[in-house]
Amino acid sequence: MPRLPGPLLIALATVLWGTTGTSQELAPEAATPLTIGALRILIAAVTLLAIASVAGRLRGLRGMRRPATLIAALGVAAYQPFFFLAVDRTGVILGTIVTIGSAPVFAGLLAWALDRKPPSRLWTAATVGAIAGVALLVAAGRDIGVDAGGISFALVAGAAYATYVIAARQFARDGNIIGSTAIIFAIAAVLLLPLLGTSELGWVSTSRGAIAVFYLGVLATAVAYLLFASGLSTTRSTTATTLTLGEPMTAALLGVVAVGERPPLLGWAGFALILVALIAVAGEGRSNRFFGPRSSAA
Repeated sequence: MPRLPGPLLIALATVLWGTTGTSQELAPEAATPLTIGALRILIAAVTLLAIASVAGRLRGLRGMRRPATLIAALGVAAYQPFFFLAVDRTGVILGTIVTIGSAPVFAGLLAWALDRKPPSRLWTAATVGAIAGVALLVAAGRDIGVDAGGISFALVAGAAYATYVIAARQFARDGNIIGSTAIIFAIAAVLLLPLLGTSELGWVSTSRGAIAVFYLGVLATAVAYLLFASGLSTTRSTTATTLTLGEPMTAALLGVVAVGERPPLLGWAGFALILVALIAVAGEGRSNRFFGPRSSAA
């Protein structure tokens, strides 16, 4: 991976993740959210295993922390169905915002429970500011249906994502980022295979379907998670999950540029709050980590 600052690598990953909603528009109507989610992980797993094999990074993985590996894989696998169920019940904007917006809170609580050390004041202030920003984005949105069940699904997805980040941070410290990420996604893909067993997959053979699953699986998932995992090696988990609040901001900006949506002034205020919070938390990411001294690996 390129030797770039950890927060920058994570920011690049969030930009790729933020293109997911727009990219899904390429898929045929026959493609269901759960099927797309499962295919994303399957294709990403195959891609990551191929990269790791060519790079010789699948050797020496017998010593991987087995509980942490399973926990990380469960986090990746659980995120997919709960996130897409949330989007189905609440809409893309609200489902994404609640999921990503809640992840830093869950990460901070998990890190606090594991390390017995409360988050820093800067992290707390930045996270509160970023969540306020996404709240303004929600308030600025039009025709967003609020469904209690959908909100619950989004919160579970946020907790699953935070769980992955906390567990994956352990592997980022070990240095073999490519190999460990490939194994985690391979396990997650196996866990999600039942979703594909009962789905109609004929649409994948069409040009629109093939382009959609290739982009979502290879670029928006495999490459994005490699960037993210690499960034975790020099960025603490709570900082990383707060930086991912850039994902809904990217998605919203794409709506303005690509789709032609024009958010009101309240929406732009939300963007500004998130941007300030991301800059603040990125600066904090250079020091004082929850999980021990800074690693030199990147």
